[in-house]
Amino acid sequence: MRADAARNLDAVLQTGARLLADDPATSIAAIATAGVDRRTVYRRFRTREELMAAVYAAKLDACEQALAQSRLAEAPVTVALHRYAEGIITTSRKWPVDLRQASDAAATARLDLLLRNLDAFMARAVHEGVIRPGVPDRWARTLLTHLTNMASHDMPELTPAQGADVVTQSLLSGLGPA
Repeated sequence: MRADAARNLDAVLQTGARLLADDPATSIAAIATAGVDRRTVYRRFRTREELMAAVYAAKLDACEQALAQSRLAEAPVTVALHRYAEGIITTSRKWPVDLRQASDAAATARLDLLLRNLDAFMARAVHEGVIRPGVPDRWARTLLTHLTNMASHDMPELTPAQGADVVTQSLLSGLGPA
């Protein structure tokens, strides 16, 4: 794909992500008139469902990249956690759609794999004594997800690095005095 075509497609997908995050019922026509090249929208996507699938796939690509760059299985737990939080905050701000809204089987399977990788990382954190044992299954991962979403969308004044600092500290130490 030519560089300009790739940029146009990326602009369409990011616009779609932003509009769909604001209103999951947004039409393809609304996306096509939201400051992107209408021709690119209709040439690349025949239906709203095709566009939505492409938006979710783009976010999943970015999430998988953030997960890989975090090195959850190799890096020290606190380092990997901070890298993951910073990468996911950046990704969530660029692609604000909620992946739980994806309805196609491929996106659901990819999301499930991401969550299983996070669960395995949290089990490693417990095994290495970074997170206390005995919390309910998926508790730490669910809390991490909520904290990164909050830093991503409710605290835009924080840089991704600052958000990752707060996420990591909140997850590992809570909000009690230092």
